[in-house]
Amino acid sequence: MNAALRPSVHLCIVQPVGYVHAMALLDAALYFRHQFAALGAQVTIAKNRLRTDAPNLVFGAHLGFDPALTRTFCCLFVNLEQLGAGGSRVPPAYLELLRTSHVIDYDRANPDAYAREAETPLIAFGHAPYLAPAAVLPLDQRPFDLLFFGSMNARRKDLIDRIEKAGRTVVVFDGPVYGPERDAFIVQSRAVLNCHHYDSAVFEQVRAFQVLSLGTPLVSERTPRTRPGSAYEHTVNWFDAGSLEAFFTATYAGPDFVRRAEGQLRAFRGVDPREQYAAALDYALAAQGAARSIISAPPNPQRLLHIGSGKDYRPGWLNVDIQESAQPDIVADLSGDLAWPAQYHSPYWGRVQLQAGASDLIFANNVLEHVPDLPRLMRNCLDLLRVGGRMVIEVPYEHSHGAWQDPTHVRAMNERSWLYYTDWFWYLGWFEFRFQVRESKWLDERLAACAKANAAFMSVTLEKVPTTIAERMTARTMRPDFGGLLEPVAAAPGPQTAAPAIAPAEADGVPATALRAI
Repeated sequence: MNAALRPSVHLCIVQPVGYVHAMALLDAALYFRHQFAALGAQVTIAKNRLRTDAPNLVFGAHLGFDPALTRTFCCLFVNLEQLGAGGSRVPPAYLELLRTSHVIDYDRANPDAYAREAETPLIAFGHAPYLAPAAVLPLDQRPFDLLFFGSMNARRKDLIDRIEKAGRTVVVFDGPVYGPERDAFIVQSRAVLNCHHYDSAVFEQVRAFQVLSLGTPLVSERTPRTRPGSAYEHTVNWFDAGSLEAFFTATYAGPDFVRRAEGQLRAFRGVDPREQYAAALDYALAAQGAARSIISAPPNPQRLLHIGSGKDYRPGWLNVDIQESAQPDIVADLSGDLAWPAQYHSPYWGRVQLQAGASDLIFANNVLEHVPDLPRLMRNCLDLLRVGGRMVIEVPYEHSHGAWQDPTHVRAMNERSWLYYTDWFWYLGWFEFRFQVRESKWLDERLAACAKANAAFMSVTLEKVPTTIAERMTARTMRPDFGGLLEPVAAAPGPQTAAPAIAPAEADGVPATALRAI
């Protein structure tokens, strides 16, 4: 298929900064990418980032998602939570988001929990050939007996204790482990143990397909409420809590377990729910087509500008960073010599133009201490803000350990570090506009407000304001060229005419009568 004709789909994984458990969403997202790519789509995948030119399938919106983003981006929400009675206690805002949005789900009982009136496409997870290990260790030679991974609760701990009393050894991680580090343990395990976390007992398909695709048997608890689906009915080793001891002392320990498990793994390699993903892809593209009539006005991402975004990408903002490895919306050095408008291409927003006076808010989180030419950065930020626009800054306090622990810091900052951008603006060659401190507070290491003695950071809010006549007089007085008045003026061609009289305009809130008095 011609690349230009291939539909584009974007997969977005929601991850609050530093929240490691969001990595569990990656398994499902990679499987979606595999299926959609096999159907001919051009698939991109990113953390927290949305695209304006493709339908966005969002994984993990229960962790926090601003519904206002759906007015700018075409979003479909992939629900992987167990909802309803006995299930996960998700925020009410998440259920409302599902009720009012396009949703793709994996369990037919979930849509009742968010009262969907429209039909919700259902998908299943099958064999993932990209997970096949290069070399497979025979099951009877693997060093780990049973492996359990996932969040622990009293219910799961009770079952694991009973299994170990039945003579088996269960390996449990002492912290969150995902991705290749977890998979390295899976391929060394004789089997992976699956125990239901919630009373709803919905079968954990994402865990199951990952384990089976890696060539490791899955041993799973089953209750009368468990609905595994046809793909897993005969490819998983089932036990119930009532006969747990008998299963692990006889069936699991018996001579036929390995032979049966190897047959189950071979059978699972044939599980491919491609038709369900074709329907989901059509659903996403139709949603994008419908969204075009709603998202008609081109967005102005510069209105909310996040500079030095790094690991703290903010959806809905224009995220700018000097390093391409941070995957910002645009790569730019705002401490450079820039002219407005400045043109950029963003993989998420498309064509972006930075214009003077077009930003309402600029956020700079632990950025200023890294910038060699800070006056140039501050001047560019002043230019980009509209009058009344604000710049919110967080920096380490000079007396904290964080001021100099980073080898890339070039300065330490204190409460007087803003003086040249506010009162002494003329030192920097500024004339018509300056900053004014609107708010300043001390923050502790957890970014909570605190007393100065306990400060690890400072938070300062600066507002762009026009200079007053008195401030301009000070600037002209302090500058050797009287604020640009000594620059040569080219002679006008032709006969000279008298300069028009300057009307006594009411500038800077000063009445005309007052100007005449001056």
